[in-house]
This record gives sequence, C-alpha cells and structure tokens, in this order.
Amino acid sequence: MKKFMVTALAAVCLLAPIGSKYEKISAGAETLADCKAAYLCDFESGTPAYAQNETERLPIASMCKIMTLLLSFEAVDGGNLAYDEKISVSDNASGMGGSQVFLESGLAYSAEELMKTVAVCSANDSCVALAERIAGSEGLFVEKMNERARELGAENTLFANCTGLPKEPQYSCAKDVSLMLRELLKHQKYYEFSKIWLEDFQHPDGRTTTITNTNKLIRFYDGCDGGKTGFTNQAGFCLAATAKRGDMRLVSVVIGAENSDKRFASVKNMLNYAFANYESRKIVPADKPLEQKLPVRGCKQKEISVCPERSLTVFAKKGEEVDAKAEIVLSEVKAPFGPGTVVGEAVLYCGGVEKDRCKLVAAEGAEKFSWGEAYREIAQNWN
Repeated sequence: MKKFMVTALAAVCLLAPIGSKYEKISAGAETLADCKAAYLCDFESGTPAYAQNETERLPIASMCKIMTLLLSFEAVDGGNLAYDEKISVSDNASGMGGSQVFLESGLAYSAEELMKTVAVCSANDSCVALAERIAGSEGLFVEKMNERARELGAENTLFANCTGLPKEPQYSCAKDVSLMLRELLKHQKYYEFSKIWLEDFQHPDGRTTTITNTNKLIRFYDGCDGGKTGFTNQAGFCLAATAKRGDMRLVSVVIGAENSDKRFASVKNMLNYAFANYESRKIVPADKPLEQKLPVRGCKQKEISVCPERSLTVFAKKGEEVDAKAEIVLSEVKAPFGPGTVVGEAVLYCGGVEKDRCKLVAAEGAEKFSWGEAYREIAQNWN
C-alpha cells in the first residue's frame, strides 16, 4: 500500500527534556539503588528516569525467566501452544533443582498452570517443561531466547539456560532486563498470574503444593502488579518490577543487591521517586479515534475512523518543557478490509528526534462496492 503524510500534530508539553542522555538524578540519586546496577524507565516509551551501571554485563539469576515467559506467551499467540494443552513432564524437567513446584515425571500439566508457577514462584521444573514443549529441548529454546533478545535490542544479554541457574557464559544488564519485562507486560494474560500472592497448585496425582509470590511488592507496594525476582550467590539479589498509578506505568530493575531487603527497598525508592517527580502525557491517545479520517476507495463509505494500536506518550519531569510532535502517516487503501487492519502509523518526535512509533488500525471495516453501487458511483462521477 502506498503511504502519504496526512498531517503533523504539534504539541508543547510541560515536561523534561527527552532527547538527552540518561539523567543521573540529583538530590541523593546515588542512594536510590543500593546494588551493582539499576534502571528505571517508563513502560510505554522506555524513557529512563534513572540509570546506574545500566549496561554492565552481570548475572541476573531467575530474572532470565522473564524471557522464558515471554516466549511462552508468544508461542500461544503464534498458535504453537494452547493454554489448556497438557504437557507431559520429562525426567529432565522434574529433576531440576533450586526453586520448583515439584512436578512429577510422566504426569501431564496444562501449559497455563506451568506458566503460572513460573510467574508466581519461579519454578525451574516448569520452565524446562515449557522449553522442551515449545522448542523440543532446552538447548533449542535457549537459542530462541537469544534470538528474541537480539530482536528486542538487548545488546548485552546472553542466555545459557531457561532458568537462570548458574552456567557460564550467561549475562544481561539492567537496561536489557527492562526491555524484556516491558515486552512481557504487553500480554494481559500475564497479569492474571503475576498478581497472585498465595495459591494452592493441584497436581494430577492429587498432591497440592502451595505457591507464594516471590515478589513481595505485589502485596506491599501500591500499584505493583508484576515482576520477577532472582537470586544466586553469583548474581546477588535481583528484582525487576512494574507498578502503575493512574495512566503511568513504570519498570524498575535492580541487579546485585546485598540482601533481599535492599533489592525491594531499592526498587521502591526508584518507583517512589518517579511517581513523585515524573508524569506521562498522551500525545496520541489509544482510547479514542484520531481526528483525521482515512479515505477509502471502492467503498460506499468514503472514509473511516482510525485508532492507534497503543498510546504514544511523553515521559519526563513535571514542570519542564519539551517540544513533542506526532506525525500521522496513512496508507492509500481500497475496500474490502475489516476492523483492525493496519492502515498507517504514528511517529512521535521529541526535540526533532524520533522517540517512538506505533501502528494505526481501522476502527471499522469497509465493504467492497456491489456491481450496482459501482455502476452508480461511475455514473455520478461521469456527470
């Protein structure tokens, strides 16, 4: 489809400069995160509010299960896996050490139940069972993990297994973990698992294992509804968490804290700082159609409404100015097509630099002319 520029929406917002390098927060910034590396950003745009050794390659322990979960959700999206599909557990999967839900070899569990135990209690046995089902073996699944990391732009990440158990070489960084978590958070089904605090997991043989969320902030921090903990002696105490208040969702990552209390305190400090000092402005909101209509050829309906696939937002400090502009690019389209068809894109610029873009989709369908309607259209245009 050919594309043409329809208009450019200019907006000047009272926000902080977006185009600058990661801001090292003043007024006690160095004490916000007591750990080896940390990163705090906006979920929608990925704009950072705080960064500390954010690209340093470090072991991340069970936070690598963020990618394991992401690939599991994407397998469902792609039709390669169903939530209600029964997965038979191998000896290899059931024999995994570390945190586990004590799967029994030879028994079959639903993919949804396995994914839930990964999200809630960081079950290594469930990770391997899912990996073997999706890719055929854990080794092949790890190849998919590394490929997906590259696609996301995670330049300082290398996976060696799907659990995060110690194995060399493997590493990631705080910024890359935020990229992976932001992608996982796009799957609404994930929140059904991540918000569980305590639940009984029923095994097919009648046993019950109580699973408890390893992320204490789910219960004790206002707005927190997801995340992943991690710990090994090599990695230290790690945590990636998300919290939403109002229209603003944040992602906070800590790697290598000395103890569990410090990882939770560091994430809370960063989230508190951002909620108090930053805001998110919708330049192109997803909850209403654009003012511009899309012309349609070959259809009695001459134009249709268009909606962004997601909001384009500007995230920065309260009370400071930045020049934000969204350009709307619509395609030349011809009926027939249904609602949800991609018909263009919106591109967000801040200070003249592209910061984000999203697809534009048809809010309604367009049916092709019947022969009679086409004849009348030609006759009208002829006259």
